[in-house]
Amino acid sequence: MPNWIEHTIWWQVFPLGFVGAEPEAIGEAPVVHRLGHIQAWLDYAVELGATGLALGPVFAAATHGYDTIDPFRIDSRLGDTADLVALIEAAHARGLRVLLDGVFNHVGRDHPAFVEVLALGPQAPRAGWFRLSWPRGTDPGTEPDYACFEGHRQLVTLNHDAPAVADYVVSVMTHWLALGVDGWRLDAAYAVPRRFWSDVLARVRSVHPDAYVVGEVIHGDYAAIVRDTGMDAVTQYELWKAIWSALNDRNLFELAHALDRHNGFLDAFVPLTFVGNHDVTRIASRLADERHLPHALAILLVCGGTPSIYAGDEQAFRGVKEDRIGGDDAIRPAFPDTPAGLAPYGWPIYRLYQALIALRRGLACLHRARTRTLHLTNEQLVLAVGDRSQHLLLALNLADTGILLPAPDARTVAAGDASLAAAGTPDARVSLRPHGWAVLTV
Repeated sequence: MPNWIEHTIWWQVFPLGFVGAEPEAIGEAPVVHRLGHIQAWLDYAVELGATGLALGPVFAAATHGYDTIDPFRIDSRLGDTADLVALIEAAHARGLRVLLDGVFNHVGRDHPAFVEVLALGPQAPRAGWFRLSWPRGTDPGTEPDYACFEGHRQLVTLNHDAPAVADYVVSVMTHWLALGVDGWRLDAAYAVPRRFWSDVLARVRSVHPDAYVVGEVIHGDYAAIVRDTGMDAVTQYELWKAIWSALNDRNLFELAHALDRHNGFLDAFVPLTFVGNHDVTRIASRLADERHLPHALAILLVCGGTPSIYAGDEQAFRGVKEDRIGGDDAIRPAFPDTPAGLAPYGWPIYRLYQALIALRRGLACLHRARTRTLHLTNEQLVLAVGDRSQHLLLALNLADTGILLPAPDARTVAAGDASLAAAGTPDARVSLRPHGWAVLTV
């Protein structure tokens, strides 16, 4: 894992939605230079405390960006290569690393290799790129059956046993790394054979050893996937689910259990942590009680991991993901031209993010911090978070009444609304209001 990731907090943007692009690419439509819209928000991200810009799909695609047509070309709805390079340079000038979203499990039906297959049949030069089943007596123009991603016929699965596919993925990744990108998110990484990633990433790192690679993995043996593939990290969906579920059910045992497992992952790698992304309902909409939004943010930004903040969550954007065509639209909205166009009611949450990020960036140990449970009930939790050299305490209260909780050796309230008794002693106690929380220095 590159050393720079220890200090990284990603601000994740879904470009096609962010800039208000058309939902579908139309033939040979002219290039529309919209990536400058994202560039206008870079200072906002820096002021938030982010040190990285994680971009969703930017390559030529038919619709939502994950049906790639040409990964060497920027989607004409966003701009061109010069626009992306300008965005990367502007980000770097502000100290922001840049992560691209690589879709290498599948391609769109309009990808030239698959168009060849449809036109030429089994004799197509790149027919071996896909897992195809042809009827007998196939003539050119006959459509085969083919493997697709999770039943989506517009997403044609690549044949990861084909050496040419590995060469293709290596060439895409190294091309953009050479143009200044700092790393890759691997979309649907869980669906691709581990041996494929192991080969590809070894080749990529032979040229770009400082690149960061995180795989989208929803479930499974996270540590084994990282070990077998050579990725630096995977997405921590277990902790994401536990955060909102435990807060909604007022069952902090679930969160404590997930954090114990998270400790085990941290022994092997540092997961990408989040409370929201472009694929899930916004955290402000997911929580049953909006008073618990600060609790979720405190868990994200105090506990170990590489945090990722989905653009808009820092303004308490709402949005529910629905299982239908267009069901992602609410969680991938267009943003105003500049931050000045944001509604006023989101700024208190932005300032809370700023405070928690500033706290995190002042404690380098939090990147790999383990948690230790000091007090646990359904509605209260006190955690020690850190390492052997330094730690802090996180105290949560989900109850309708105030509570006095043990906070051994706590000296000051670093964040939250609380008061301390017997500060700096083993008998220190923290007083939390109903639905209160606090981060305490030791």
